Amino acid sequence: MATSNDLLIKQRSVIEFLAAEGCSAANIHARMKIAYGEMCISDCAVRKWVRIFKGEAPERQFCVIESVRVGPFPHRSRLIERKLTA
Repeated sequence: MATSNDLLIKQRSVIEFLAAEGCSAANIHARMKIAYGEMCISDCAVRKWVRIFKGEAPERQFCVIESVRVGPFPHRSRLIERKLTA
């Protein structure tokens, strides 16, 4: 079973690939939502990564996405965004 960090890396790779093909952020998020379900990163995060991969904004301005455990169940987690601090 893949860890949440592995899942995040895979999702970033999908975003990078589809952005290079010219897909919009909305289209990328819709496709990823089908594939990853509730573990899909937010549409906001997809838009940010699309801008990063297209070179439209410096990476340091954006967020770090990490996984946190939800409730008492160790197999349930969600991805959250946190602002980078300088």
